[in-house]
Amino acid sequence: MSIKNIAIIAHVDHGKTTLVDAMLKQTHTFRDNQREMQETLILDSRDLEREKGITILAKNTAVFYQNTKINIIDTPGHADFGGEVERVINMASGAILLVDAAEGPLPQTKFVLKKALEAKLKIILIINKIDKKDARPVEVLAEVENLFLDLANEAAHLHFITLFAVGRDGKAFHTLPTVYKPDSVGDLSPLFDTILKEIPDSAVNEDKPFQMLISTLDYDNYVGKLCIGKVNRGSLSKNQTVALVENQKAIGDYKVQKLYTFAGLQKTEVEKVTAGDIVAIAGIPELTIGQTVAAPEAPVSLPNIAVEEPTIKITIGPNTSPFSGREGKYCTSRQIKERLLKEKETNLGLKIEADPAGINFIVHGRGELHLAILIEEMRREGFEMQISKPQVIYKEQNGTVCEPYEEVTIDIAPDLVGVVTEELGNRKAQMLDMATDRLTHARLVYKISSQNLLGIRSVLLTKTRGTALMNTYFLGYEPKGAKMESIRNGALIATQSGEAVTYGLGNAQERGTLFIGHGVKVYEGMVVGISNRELDIEVNVCKAKQLTNNRSQGEGVSVQLAPSTPLSLEQALDFINEDEVLEVTPLSIRVRKKQLTEVQRRRQRRADNHATSNIF
Repeated sequence: MSIKNIAIIAHVDHGKTTLVDAMLKQTHTFRDNQREMQETLILDSRDLEREKGITILAKNTAVFYQNTKINIIDTPGHADFGGEVERVINMASGAILLVDAAEGPLPQTKFVLKKALEAKLKIILIINKIDKKDARPVEVLAEVENLFLDLANEAAHLHFITLFAVGRDGKAFHTLPTVYKPDSVGDLSPLFDTILKEIPDSAVNEDKPFQMLISTLDYDNYVGKLCIGKVNRGSLSKNQTVALVENQKAIGDYKVQKLYTFAGLQKTEVEKVTAGDIVAIAGIPELTIGQTVAAPEAPVSLPNIAVEEPTIKITIGPNTSPFSGREGKYCTSRQIKERLLKEKETNLGLKIEADPAGINFIVHGRGELHLAILIEEMRREGFEMQISKPQVIYKEQNGTVCEPYEEVTIDIAPDLVGVVTEELGNRKAQMLDMATDRLTHARLVYKISSQNLLGIRSVLLTKTRGTALMNTYFLGYEPKGAKMESIRNGALIATQSGEAVTYGLGNAQERGTLFIGHGVKVYEGMVVGISNRELDIEVNVCKAKQLTNNRSQGEGVSVQLAPSTPLSLEQALDFINEDEVLEVTPLSIRVRKKQLTEVQRRRQRRADNHATSNIF
C-alpha cells in the first residue's frame, strides 16, 4: 500500500483543524451514526484548545483514499507553539499550506512555510474561506507567491499546486469558482487527488535496517510509555529487539512489546510496521524526543530535532502567601519540579533550570501564551504556585549584549490607527509597513524588541475596544536597544487582612479600578486594584462603617460599587511589576507585592536605591 505523510500548516484560525474534520468525514473514517460525524474541531480534544479556539499540541491521524494511506499531521498555528511544528514536521513528506482568502499570509504563515521549505517538503497551497464577504483570493494568491519568492532557496520551491477551498463546507476546487454557493456541488476529491499525484510516497527503503526518529511521546495505562515517529526505513515486528540510539551511541537494547498504527482517532495494534508509516512503539521505558530507535545491527541515529531557542523566562515556585496551601492539592517544590520535568519531556520549546537563589525554577518559553498555557494546565491539575514577572532572555554575541526582536502585525479599523501608533511609539517600535487598502481594515507592521512588547496585547485590546488582532514573528537577536519607561499606573494595596466589605471597597474605588468585589478574602500586601496615579496607594478594603448609638449598621452606607474587573491569567502576567508576584491556585489568581508589609517595602526601596547609587 502507498503511504503519503502530509502536514497541515497555517496561521492561527485559517482553518487547519476544520479542514481535517472534513477529510476525516469524507473518507468515511467514522460510521454515519458515530458521534464524531456531528462534531467540529475533532482533533482539538483538550479543554484549553476548545476554550481558546487554537491548536496547542500537534496531533496525527490517518485516512484511506483509493488504496492509499494518508497520514495527516495537524500542527498549531500560533507562534508561541512553533516548537510543536519543528517537532513533527520531520514526519511529513509534503505540506498543505492554508491561507485565509481575506486575511492573506500573516507572520505565522511565514514561519511555518519557512520550516516546510527547510525540510524540503512538497507544498500544496490552499486559498481557504473563499466564501467570506471580504474574500480576495486573487490578491492573496499574489501575496503568497511573493512570500515564496522571499523564502525559497531552490527553484523547485516555486513549483507548487494551488487549490481553492471552503473547509467548513468540505469543498475544494482546482480553479476559483466564479460564484460560490453553499449548496453548490463539490467535495474534497480535488485535494485528495492532488495529494496522491504530488506528494512523494513515504513507503521507501523497506529492505534496509529499521530506523525511526522519536517525534512524539504518549502514555498508555497498560503498556506504559509509547514513542511515536515515522519509520524512516526498514520494517519492525512485534517481539523484535531494537536499539535506542542517541548521538551515534547505543543506550540499550529493548524488546518491542506492542506496535500500533493510526487510523482516524484510534491507535490500531498490528504485528508489523513498515517504512513510511507513522507508528507507536511500546517496550522502551526511558526515552526522550529526538532519540532514534534502530535495528541493533545498524545502531545509527538520525539528526536531532532542531528547535529555536526560547525568548521569555519566568520563575515558578511554591506559593508563599498567607493563603498558601488552602486551595491547591500540590504545593511543594518537589511536586512542582516533577510536573515541570514531565512537561519538558514532550514540550521541546521549554527549558527548565533550578533557580540558584532558592527553591524556585526558571522556565524558558517561546512567548507569554506558551508559558500561560503551561501555568493554566498546572492549576487545573491542582497545583498552587507563585509566578514572577516575565522577562526576556538576553544573549551576548561578539561581546555585545543582544535581545530578541519581533515583527508585529496589527489589524485594526482605520479610525484606530492613531491609538495603535501612539502605543507602539511609546514602546520604541519601528514602523515597517502600513496598508489601508480596504475601507474597514488597516494593517500595521512594526519591528520591536520583545522586552518592549511585553504586556502589549491586553493594552491594545483595551484601547481598541477588543477589536485589535495582533500577530508576531521572531526576527532574531540584535544589540540591546532603548527600553521603554514603565507606563503602568501604581497598584491599590490592601493594608489589612480579612474580608472585603462594601464601605471599604467604596472608599478604594475612588482611587482606582478594583479587581475584587464584596466578600472576597484578602491579606495585607495583596494588590486589589490599579491606581489612578503612577504611585502605589494603600487602601483598607476591609474597613466597615463605624456604628453609633443613633445609627443602625446599614444606615448611610448605601455605596454604589462599580463592577470589579478581575484579571485573567494572561492579563495578570502582563500586569505584574518587578516588585510583585502572581499567586496562582486552582480557584484563584491573585497579584501581591513581594514584600507584604509597608515596613518591608520601604526597607527594600532603600536597599534598591543604595545599590543603584553604588553603581554610579
